[in-house]
Amino acid sequence: MAPQSEYLTTRELAELLRIKERKVYDLAASGKVPCSRATGKLLFARTHIDAWLADNSSSLPITAPKQRANIFLGSHDPLLEWALMESRSGLASFFDSSFDGLERYQNHEGIATGLHIHDAVSNQWNVPVIAERFSHEPAVLVEWAWRNRGLLVSPGARDEFKDITALNNKRFVPRQAEAGSQQLFNHLLATSGMKPDQLELIPAVRGETYAAQAVQEGKADAAFGLEALARQYQLDFVPLIKERFDLLVDRHFWFEPPMQKLLSFCAQKPFRTRAAELGGYNIPNLGHVHFNGR
Repeated sequence: MAPQSEYLTTRELAELLRIKERKVYDLAASGKVPCSRATGKLLFARTHIDAWLADNSSSLPITAPKQRANIFLGSHDPLLEWALMESRSGLASFFDSSFDGLERYQNHEGIATGLHIHDAVSNQWNVPVIAERFSHEPAVLVEWAWRNRGLLVSPGARDEFKDITALNNKRFVPRQAEAGSQQLFNHLLATSGMKPDQLELIPAVRGETYAAQAVQEGKADAAFGLEALARQYQLDFVPLIKERFDLLVDRHFWFEPPMQKLLSFCAQKPFRTRAAELGGYNIPNLGHVHFNGR
């Protein structure tokens, strides 16, 4: 994950345009795309390519990228939030659940969105919903991390919560309906044979952090949250499932300095150290592509 160059290679331009490298060479040879040669290799200045896309959008099978704000959307992830700031990427964040992020991303309100949406039919993470919505969009779904998720309970109360059925008649803090964690919890609850009315539900909260705080403050007996937040708020943790958190990124903005700065930072030791400190993370395949739209 090297820092971004001001030039694209033939491979990078082919990926951006969603065409074969051979076609890039043909475009360059015919003079239809601006390029230069260095040590025998073709290079394409990003600024020239952006201008070329804008000028030729009506005659090409591709379109110039629509304007997006430098904002990360979607579900909250403690490691991602930290990395966005620590990398000095210049990217802001607006985390308000997986499905909220998808809607805002479709409305071009940000360059990327984080999500952890489980498909019960295929037992896959994120790919089914992304393939359905973005198969014809210049969007790429890349892996961020596997995370441990389970019950957050008061210190010393772990033995009272062997599994999800122990929530019977317990005060529980839910998330809003469009949160990926709430939909996953509903699925696990139904799989266990329990019904929501067997729990004493307090008002829903909008955020992983607020759910952990509700347990810490004694407002709820349990929440469905991340191991990383259980550690942060000094709560006991009962593991229930491992989930994959992915990033859906506009393919054009993947090559822009803010995103490349974040990716470069994530390849360094301080990032790996922080992931270990937070706990509950597994990041061996960070950056692996799970879906690439047309």
